[in-house]
Amino acid sequence: MAIHPIEFRYGTAAMREIWGEEHRFRCIVAAEVGLAKAEAACGMIPEEAAESIELNAATASLERAKEIEAEISHDMMAIVKALAEVCGEAGAWVHFGATSNDMLDTATGLQVKASLKLIDEGLRGLLSVLLKRAEETRTLVCAGRTHGQIGVPTTYGLRFAIWSSEVGRHIERLQQLRPRVEVGQLTGAVGTQAAIGPKGIEVMEKMMAYLDLGAVDVSNQVISRDRYAEYFLFLANVATTLDKIGIEIRSLQRTEIAEVEEAFGKNQVGSSTMPHKRNPIKSEQVCGLARVVRAAVEPALGNNTLWDERDLTNSSCERVIFPEASVLADHIIHLMTRVLEGLKINKDQIRRNLDLLHGVNMAEAVMITLTERGMDRQVAHELMREASMQARAEQRHLAEVLKEKAEVSALVKPDEVVALLNPDNYIGTSVEQVDRVVKKLSLLC
Repeated sequence: MAIHPIEFRYGTAAMREIWGEEHRFRCIVAAEVGLAKAEAACGMIPEEAAESIELNAATASLERAKEIEAEISHDMMAIVKALAEVCGEAGAWVHFGATSNDMLDTATGLQVKASLKLIDEGLRGLLSVLLKRAEETRTLVCAGRTHGQIGVPTTYGLRFAIWSSEVGRHIERLQQLRPRVEVGQLTGAVGTQAAIGPKGIEVMEKMMAYLDLGAVDVSNQVISRDRYAEYFLFLANVATTLDKIGIEIRSLQRTEIAEVEEAFGKNQVGSSTMPHKRNPIKSEQVCGLARVVRAAVEPALGNNTLWDERDLTNSSCERVIFPEASVLADHIIHLMTRVLEGLKINKDQIRRNLDLLHGVNMAEAVMITLTERGMDRQVAHELMREASMQARAEQRHLAEVLKEKAEVSALVKPDEVVALLNPDNYIGTSVEQVDRVVKKLSLLC
């Protein structure tokens, strides 16, 4: 019976496969094959033994390894025995000179590499959608908000461009961290390579070359977990960007704002009791699962603080956080991509919200012009603050209030005031910024 929701509710099949039992087993077997080939190349074991191990490795089974583990209570040694059984006489050389974590951590390196490939593909797909939406809305003026209150205008294109830029940096970070996390080791018990002998470094480098992984420079019995911590920090950072986007969509879909809306299926049900509801459930799912991905950071950091040359406190923890964080991060990347693809934008409501304050949100534009025409900036600020408060208290348009201010009329004509209070005239370099981001980041898609 399935217990964890990533088994039946969340995650792509590809990412679940990477962190599944069978693939984990195959990665460990691949590490053993890589070890045998490297040792044969260095003259440590017979070449025919390495060939036999490589040839028969595919016939080793997870089921047999589990049977052996039930008898001996050691998961890694059970895999060694299961592999040795199918290799005939060559089985005598399986795992020669290695310790458990040489294989286990190297297998993790293979899984992380495959995982980051999927995350990279997902982020590039997400970026493509964000850039498309940025281009579509590059001139769509809307109310900017700070502290949850309407401020000066911005554009939807700028919002999408900002999110695009953030995702672009995640793609850059992913490329930078790969050499540090896509690694394996062959250092033996406590890290001295004593069981491998004087060719230990050469064997390790050849082994990792076969596996297309980097080799650690130095290690004790386990790979230092600062490497894996960076992986989880990266996933948490990505999840937080998705959380940020999801929160904004949820906020803008509030009934009182209603500027955007998640796509809603013809037969979709919003509530079991309120038939009218159209809830942003996908964005809410992204925000909720982002918390779980971030929750992996603390144990991942703690896994680097092991006793002496190693203990086993990291192992049980990593069995949980690697698949969970990886699957969920990949899931919410794809989920948010679909949300953004189908996101509906209500231009009429955007305009109503933009005009909601009857010009008060444009007070800065008048203040800047007054200053440019000779008024002390602080005096202009106070003048516009008082005029804005008056307009809101009297529920009048700011233009009407300013007509009564001689200080304003002396420097700015009434028709100029009307133009200054037009939000379409106060978006600065928003369009240029969007175009620059689209041009720069399109290369990553």
